[in-house]
Amino acid sequence: MSRKVILTAVVIVAVVGGAAAWFYLSKPGLPEGIAGGNGRLEGKQVDIATKYQGRIAEVLADEGDTVEAGQVVAKMDVEPLEAQLRNAQAKIREAQDNLRTAQADVGVKKAELDYANKQYKRSKELVVRGAVSEQERDVDLARADMSRAALVGSQAQVVASRSAIDAATAEAERLQAEIKDSLLRAPIRGRVQNRLAEPGEVLPAGGKVLALVDLTDVYMYVFLPETAAGRIPLGAEGRIVLDAYPEYPIRTTVTFVSPSAQFTPKQVETAEERHNLSFRVKLQLNKDRLRQYEPFVKVGIPGMGYVRYENNVQWPSFLEFKGVPQQFNSETGSASGSTGVAGSN
Repeated sequence: MSRKVILTAVVIVAVVGGAAAWFYLSKPGLPEGIAGGNGRLEGKQVDIATKYQGRIAEVLADEGDTVEAGQVVAKMDVEPLEAQLRNAQAKIREAQDNLRTAQADVGVKKAELDYANKQYKRSKELVVRGAVSEQERDVDLARADMSRAALVGSQAQVVASRSAIDAATAEAERLQAEIKDSLLRAPIRGRVQNRLAEPGEVLPAGGKVLALVDLTDVYMYVFLPETAAGRIPLGAEGRIVLDAYPEYPIRTTVTFVSPSAQFTPKQVETAEERHNLSFRVKLQLNKDRLRQYEPFVKVGIPGMGYVRYENNVQWPSFLEFKGVPQQFNSETGSASGSTGVAGSN
């Protein structure tokens, strides 16, 4: 490598390093009462999984798609379940036929018992008069007892038929519920982050098909020193500045401050080391206005998070809320311009 090439490389490195140093050193500092730290945009992940073992028939959503709550995103193969359902429905019809037969038989047995009871009553009266023998009376009594037993048997058959109907109906309802659960629906409005299974795959119960990012729960964690974290109240106002859109700070609210320090061993308790403690702080985007920022919502995007823990401190100009980028307003249709958003957020 020639001396000229080496000198050129050194000059380029010096220029780039100088430019980077000027950029960071010339950036306005944070006033007392505002703390900041870097982080990445995060969203709650919701997995869509199978309730029962089965084969995937269709996956109707792909990575990057936005799905609505209740939307069918995948279908399981239900052909075996439908065959079992038809069998259960046939058993219901069979049990219903048996019930009608048993009920008719109960009617017949009741009539026979009534006749046998009347015959026995007559025989008992005639025995007193000597018109019939005691043997004939005893025969009529036995017939009445036999008719009563036959009636009880028919009534038991009615109960058994009804139980068979209930059992077959319960089986059919279970299969119908399983078929219904074979349509996998999105529980929330979200964006498909990962497609974890494909048609034809056989999954166990609980097998994951899609992973969604909840578009109603987006936040950033930043780590702040204990001198600032200890003074941050829940509900404090914050800002998120994404690297991709540094000119559009996003309003946030502090919803969580970790009760324990991070990145420092628990046994470190000396006063000299306490200033090195960092606490995790959660900056939550406004859920009511989050839909306006959906084009921003890409999990993993780096940025900076800022928290104002002194209410009387003004935000620096580079952190003043400027609304939503105009191009995003036109895409989402949720606002007519940045000025209107800024006034309502």
